[in-house]
Amino acid sequence: MSIVVTGANGHLGRHVIEQLLERVPADQVTAVVRSAEKGADLAAKGVKIAVADYNTPETFDGVFAAGDKVLLISGSEVGNDRPGQHKVVIDAAEAAGVALLAYTSAPGTLSAALADDHRATEKTLLASGLPYVLLRNGWYHENYTEQLAPVLEHNAVVAAAGEGRVSSASRADYAAAAVAVLTGEGHENRTYELGGDTAWSFAEYAAELSKQTGKEIAYNSVPGEVLVGILTGAGLPEPFAAILAGVDASIAKGELVVDSGDLSRLTGRPTTPIADAIAAALKG
Repeated sequence: MSIVVTGANGHLGRHVIEQLLERVPADQVTAVVRSAEKGADLAAKGVKIAVADYNTPETFDGVFAAGDKVLLISGSEVGNDRPGQHKVVIDAAEAAGVALLAYTSAPGTLSAALADDHRATEKTLLASGLPYVLLRNGWYHENYTEQLAPVLEHNAVVAAAGEGRVSSASRADYAAAAVAVLTGEGHENRTYELGGDTAWSFAEYAAELSKQTGKEIAYNSVPGEVLVGILTGAGLPEPFAAILAGVDASIAKGELVVDSGDLSRLTGRPTTPIADAIAAALKG
């Protein structure tokens, strides 16, 4: 029996592998990466490496075995047939007869275009008949705290989210939930709505940044089309800028407030406050 993590070299995947190694022997963990080089440091820790690519179905032949627990981390290439990529993994897992397939999805309340790929993947997974877990991850602190350079340069947080609130948590928090499911029992065919314990508004986010930097940082709430213009002006492709503006519209409607308590229940601890993530990013 192995615990297999796809996308193991990504930001979330790295956290998952790290935390798995605190719970199970390294030789029970398989990291799926796109090239052996990307998994070299994990191999050095005793983790098994499987080289496979969502875009090349035959590379998944033999990656899974009967009884494996699999974490399918959603592909990061937004706009590049992610449901098709994910189906490659689901089909291979079904053929192998894995014991459980957990998928990192998006909150059930999210109606933005970003959620469409996740809904399509959930449909494929449920149709497969595999024992599943839907880990509907809310927003990550790092979506914001890793983008602080322009904020600090212009002393402004710019978003099209109005007074909407976000129940974000850290990547490490979401990874801990995945690890709890992969190493625990009784999670089959469950859906978890995951988010941080405390929702925050962008005005509060700007105020926390002001407090920690000693600078006066304002929150500028702008219409969606203005945000698209700003993001494309900064070099983002227009379709992706439109997706991000769509997420902000969802935030304004309250769709990224996740108050189920599932995340802290699964991990057995409170979620990381946004203030801690800001402090870590400013140190970094």
